[in-house]
Amino acid sequence: MNAATPVVELKGITKRFPGVVANDSISLKLYKGEIHALLGENGAGKSTLMNIVFGLYQPDEGSIEINGQPVIIDNPNKAIDLGIGMVHQHFKLVEPFTVTENIILGMEPKKGLNLDHKTAAARIQELSEQYGLRVDPYAKIHDISVGMQQRVEILKTLYRGADILIFDEPTAVLTPQEITELMEIMRKLVAEGKSIILITHKLKEIMHISDTVTIIRRGKVIDTVKTSEASPSILAEKMVGRNVTFKVDKRSATPGAPVLEVRDLFVKNKDGAMALNGLNLNVKAGEILGIAGVDGNGQSELIEALTGLGKVESGSILLNGKELANASPRRISESGVAHIPEDRHKHGLVLDFSMSENMVLETYYKEPYSKGGFLNYKAIKEQAQKLINAFDVRTPSIETKARSLSGGNQQKAIIAREIDKNPDLLIAAQPTRGLDVGAIEFVQTQLIAQRDQGKAVLLISFELDEIINVSDRIAVIYEGEIVGEVLPEETNDQELGLMMAGSTAAGGVKHE
Repeated sequence: MNAATPVVELKGITKRFPGVVANDSISLKLYKGEIHALLGENGAGKSTLMNIVFGLYQPDEGSIEINGQPVIIDNPNKAIDLGIGMVHQHFKLVEPFTVTENIILGMEPKKGLNLDHKTAAARIQELSEQYGLRVDPYAKIHDISVGMQQRVEILKTLYRGADILIFDEPTAVLTPQEITELMEIMRKLVAEGKSIILITHKLKEIMHISDTVTIIRRGKVIDTVKTSEASPSILAEKMVGRNVTFKVDKRSATPGAPVLEVRDLFVKNKDGAMALNGLNLNVKAGEILGIAGVDGNGQSELIEALTGLGKVESGSILLNGKELANASPRRISESGVAHIPEDRHKHGLVLDFSMSENMVLETYYKEPYSKGGFLNYKAIKEQAQKLINAFDVRTPSIETKARSLSGGNQQKAIIAREIDKNPDLLIAAQPTRGLDVGAIEFVQTQLIAQRDQGKAVLLISFELDEIINVSDRIAVIYEGEIVGEVLPEETNDQELGLMMAGSTAAGGVKHE
């Protein structure tokens, strides 16, 4: 193999699904020791293309060459044999199993008739140290952080001998610190001769880590450029086909009376430890309160308490002066609370329901969607079509199952449904997680539009840029308490980072 031969070359790959051409004659070259980013909007066809390389789908047209040799990759085992590994966006791990059990699953080493766990764990330890992954081979998956689980996925590909690694949206669920560490790991991998395809739409990360970028829009390659010759604004424009502003356009807030008042809230986590320790906050009509904090400081428990999904030990949750602590999710929803959940698959959609059914999940029992115990499908379909058009949800039809839409379109559908309820309080938890710049701009504009209509918006996000850009006021959560409050125009990433780590010396005021 000559040095200039690509380790992977895709030639004219086309893939059609009913009603959509996901990949339209895509060609791409990956070279040894290179990080090649695949950039595109949600639903542009990036994951489909990589699922073809990993053998999960078959192309309708086109061919694949590995190290200059034509190959047919008709299943993932074939891909693994060819040295291709994929780190999926939604991890494929068995929670009660240990790290080692997950990594060797399907190719368990034997000593005679017995499983040879010890040798496998030693090899995993060795790989973990070689690539700076710092993973404990004996830890159980449900006991380790999301960032650590991702490292297990990376180890799984290395253990199986991968030289070509595909990362599908690897930073979507990571904290800023974990993202920095992942970048280091990727650098180490290419320094050791591995080659990486990185599917992402985060321009900052592309500029930081990749060598080459291929931009895909609606299934077609728009361009392939050297990262060093590109800029975020050029890439964003190629990706969405129009100029994208990175600053959110909004006028100053004119807050009214408090809509949500949380007083002295105590809530336990699923292990029975106290996750919220006397938390206090309020959100006024016509303002966006952003909650900044490192994952695991009580954000999830706060959202669950406010939406009726979790039990309140003590304290008060007042909505327009009415007590809602420990009320049912339906009562809270009917009181004027809308909720964009942090996990869209678990709490936002029923994945095997059609889009039209998903659009009335919280209102199906009301007229006009049902009468005398019978669903009125005509009214349901009209409502779904109205919302899908208004929010530009890209779906082949309203009868398509929710699971077959891209993450960004699933998120737009949830936001459409929640905003259509015309709530007094909109709780937006990680509303732009896993979305591209075009979709992020759309979502943030919707949140500001709600604020401008006099609604109270509670924004919980790990994206500090989003918190600073979108919020009118920022409250910092640490170990289940609000430890300080700042105005976005008077703070920066560093100061917020210090407060998020528990330092109140950063000038935050203790909120009473």
